[in-house]
Amino acid sequence: MMDIMFLLIPLSVVIVFVIGVIFWWSLRQGQFEDLEGPAFRILMDDDSPAGSRDSSGSAQRSDEDRGIATRKNHSRTTVDPDQ
Repeated sequence: MMDIMFLLIPLSVVIVFVIGVIFWWSLRQGQFEDLEGPAFRILMDDDSPAGSRDSSGSAQRSDEDRGIATRKNHSRTTVDPDQ
């Protein structure tokens, strides 16, 4: 019984350390900066026809052009359900 504890305790410490490093990396990379943007992005209509975009993706509009809120400029976008 005690032999397995010599394996499980160091293994659990290593797993907690790895999870901490991954979480720290995600914070430094900005993964949690804009939590509302993707939710609003799916609701925004794209008015251009499907065939009008080129395959390189250079014709795609940025988030600021679409009016999607970001935490960096502290603006909020509201969605009216009656539209």
